Amino acid sequence: MKHIVNTLMVTLILLVGFSAACRAQTSDTLRSFRIMFYNVENLFDPFHDSLKQDQEFTPRGMRAWTWKKFEKKLQQTSKVIISAGSWRPPEIVAFCEVENRFCLIQLLKRTPLERFGYRIVHEESPDARGIDVAAIYRSDRFKHLYHEAIPVFYSGDTISTTRYILYIKGLVSPTDTLHLFVNHWPSKYGGATATIPRRRDAALTLRAKIDSLALMQPEARIVITGDFNDTPVDESVYVHLNAKSNRDSTGFYLCNLMMPFVGKWDTGTHKFREEWSVLDQFIVSSPLLQSKSGLRLSAKGAEILRLPFLLEEDTVHNGTKPFRTYNGMTYQGGFSDHLPIMLNLEY
Repeated sequence: MKHIVNTLMVTLILLVGFSAACRAQTSDTLRSFRIMFYNVENLFDPFHDSLKQDQEFTPRGMRAWTWKKFEKKLQQTSKVIISAGSWRPPEIVAFCEVENRFCLIQLLKRTPLERFGYRIVHEESPDARGIDVAAIYRSDRFKHLYHEAIPVFYSGDTISTTRYILYIKGLVSPTDTLHLFVNHWPSKYGGATATIPRRRDAALTLRAKIDSLALMQPEARIVITGDFNDTPVDESVYVHLNAKSNRDSTGFYLCNLMMPFVGKWDTGTHKFREEWSVLDQFIVSSPLLQSKSGLRLSAKGAEILRLPFLLEEDTVHNGTKPFRTYNGMTYQGGFSDHLPIMLNLEY
């Protein structure tokens, strides 16, 4: 009888301990909130849009882009998102180089992402090629309140157009509001120096919106992400957006969390010839760094997701390079010319 009682007591203790561990694990899960950004390198459908210069990505175009290749691109993209989140995919995934809403619908309906209940935030931009920024979010973890497409105008140029900046406002918890800005700034096509003013105009457009928001809400928790086509130490980001690595400053400011990755060999989000650079970035407002309660930056911070299947050996310039969909004009069925990045928050 005594043996039976002891056995029951041990079993009860183990059950209580297991229950507490489960509650702790659930509590930890509920306190984490992750945002992923991914330049997906030309996620185009194979149909021609007469209003866009997208002939390149059609079956008769120079890349012979077919429905089969499109479907593989969708599966590859979903694999990255699910793998990046380990057993739980990110709460928000922001994209650039997505052609349209149809591509996002197919991504969520024709891949394993369907089971996670993601919803879409997207606005069609005036980009000549038809590529947009967009985001998907898990409606069980984030409540969408409002979004807006912010146009970028070039000084002295009323004809050229570029991608909108996508602003999303929503609730992470009943008391924590998140302000998210998704960017894809003008490229260096036409020359790095010649296009500096265009990225400056994008930076100033975004900074004006940030200043307006901070004036009304000094404690605003703001996350800025995207492909800036400039590094954290280039003029557009460092000077005009005024995003630096000043974690210990006081008052409201923007902190670029990608600064520690700059200048490291074989580290970055994009590689051109032998040089890696950090074009894809996470920038946060100071309340996310200073807050002791509510939504804040976790100890893990921002990271570049160097998943093994996203990389291949660079036989020309040494080290590794992103495993791209196309190598020049040769289709190789890879993922993207950019590596994704992740921001880890907690509340």
